[in-house]
Amino acid sequence: MREYGFELRLCAHLEAPDRLVARQLGAAVHGRRIMDVVCVEPGPDFAARAAITPETIPPRAVESDAGPGRAVPVREAFDCHPETARETVEAAVDVGFFERERRGGQPAVRQTARYPADWIGRLVGVECKPDLARPGALETQLLTDVELGLFDAVVLATASHVTGAHLNRLPAAVGVWQFDPDSGTREVVREPSPLAPAEPGVEILERGAARTAVRIATADAIARQRRRLAERAYGKGWRPRSLPACARAEPDADGVPHCPWADRVVHPPTDCGGDCPGHEPAEPPAVDRAGRRAAASPWEPDPPGRRRTQAGLDRF
Repeated sequence: MREYGFELRLCAHLEAPDRLVARQLGAAVHGRRIMDVVCVEPGPDFAARAAITPETIPPRAVESDAGPGRAVPVREAFDCHPETARETVEAAVDVGFFERERRGGQPAVRQTARYPADWIGRLVGVECKPDLARPGALETQLLTDVELGLFDAVVLATASHVTGAHLNRLPAAVGVWQFDPDSGTREVVREPSPLAPAEPGVEILERGAARTAVRIATADAIARQRRRLAERAYGKGWRPRSLPACARAEPDADGVPHCPWADRVVHPPTDCGGDCPGHEPAEPPAVDRAGRRAAASPWEPDPPGRRRTQAGLDRF
């Protein structure tokens, strides 16, 4: 199975009432790293986060000096270019995290609810490599994940038979799952070792035969990136946003785009369309992505929202 279909089947398998699942998220502090699958386990304040918005709250809005009390002028709330601040405010208002006001004739903002500091439990990163015969840069990727320590645990998921030689080439802290995407069965070949995300980490930026470039990531920088990663996971999820515009398309019960004609999971932007001999133009099948995600995970699609009313403002 292609890696895309493998990832979707694995995400469907991992999604649970006590776990959020998302895919293809940035997992670096200073460099570039995309983690195939990210699992977010709820922390003590998860319900408070879910009550704010089903969307991703813009990181700059969370990190700004605007709180839920007195409104703060936009120019004082952000330490960035004014246009970036304006865009962040627009996005935060759109998702219901900011309210606009005016102070001294200047635009000001405040949070509609206090951002919960402890809504994120464990973060688990899963690198998907269905075929270990074509590992690519797998060893360097996993070594980077372990040394950086952004996740609480890191796992390699594969459809290949895992040998002792494979295990010896992987960092010892990385767990290994053997997953069959057709049957949905998963065997734990090796449990992952706990990492230390509360401590500084070493991020590998470039690794060569003669030289390896690294950069230290502080504990604060890792904590900030963990929050950004979890926020993105909360708003994005893993289900495809587009389905094939084809009469043959038959999404499964999880919303995975399956094509009976091709007899596999398809990636609509690249696999489907006029170039496909089996294509029969039609409207994409209707799939309730939000409903399916809400039924299978702790994500809340329609929270009541919480707005703090400033004393006396309701008189006007």
